Amino acid sequence: MKVLLLNGSPHEKGCTFTALSEVAGALERSGLETEILWLGKGETIGCRGCGACAKLGKCVFDDVVNAAADKAKECDGLVVGSPVHYASASGQITCALDRLFYSAGKHLRFKPAAAVVSARRAGTTAAIDQLNKYFSINQMPVVSSRYWNMVHGSSPDEVLQDEEGVAVMRTLGNNMAWLLKSIQAGREAGVALPEPEPPARTNFIR
Repeated sequence: MKVLLLNGSPHEKGCTFTALSEVAGALERSGLETEILWLGKGETIGCRGCGACAKLGKCVFDDVVNAAADKAKECDGLVVGSPVHYASASGQITCALDRLFYSAGKHLRFKPAAAVVSARRAGTTAAIDQLNKYFSINQMPVVSSRYWNMVHGSSPDEVLQDEEGVAVMRTLGNNMAWLLKSIQAGREAGVALPEPEPPARTNFIR
């Protein structure tokens, strides 16, 4: 089994990467494979609502989001990491997730997911809430730890000094590994995924 971890920070090896690495380490010690995909520091185009992905099977903008979508098809779980910018997830990860879930959400449905954020001080819970909404609208079990999934610090060294935060990351990895193994055991025992109900779209303005 494999877990894909998305690093939505403009800094490839910064605080967010440090937090994700702790999660990945716990997953690997539990026997799972991991991959941390950095979204890069360049421009990530936001969703234009063109609907082309419905015909192409991928986003019309062929960049790291499509690379993430390809990996999403093969992964069993997802962890999204972001720094906190103005009490929100980074603009880069927001743009990427808008397009990823719109164009490839079906490949992530029912796969366990978790959000991880890093901050110097505050705004963490608002950013976590924002990221978790992508999972809950897509029928993905949201994995928790023993506290909110956050670390604090202005540098990787400072993050590692946040002993509680780092322990939360390890617990998150352990909990995701347990859930993935439980889902696999259920699948082998013949437990099927829920039968989808035909979607109904209700407009409030008639």
